[in-house]
Amino acid sequence: QVQLVESGGGLVQAGGSLRLSCAASGSIFSLKAMGWYRQAPGKERELVAGITRGGSTNYADSVKGRFTVSRDFVKNTVYLQMNNLKPEDTAVYYCNTWPYGPNWGQGTQVTVSS
Repeated sequence: QVQLVESGGGLVQAGGSLRLSCAASGSIFSLKAMGWYRQAPGKERELVAGITRGGSTNYADSVKGRFTVSRDFVKNTVYLQMNNLKPEDTAVYYCNTWPYGPNWGQGTQVTVSS
């Protein structure tokens, strides 16, 4: 069974930075494109950033130039570096395959204060 464990969230002031990590078990990581998603209260879950096996990336318009997704095949981990955070980035952040599959982790809360 696939396991995805997100970490690195927290409370930060606007303009600050956080680095999220997602540890993925099994063969899923090496075989799949991976994505970071977020869900804010009252809103649908949305793709924030995706990265293919070859390293090609895609970002939501709202985070372009501020967020960077990367992956480490040795550690089976995908990262999301978030800079210049804004209050509207406040959400629970999840990782999953890209496009997403049925297995979600517990997510990690990111709260950006103004």
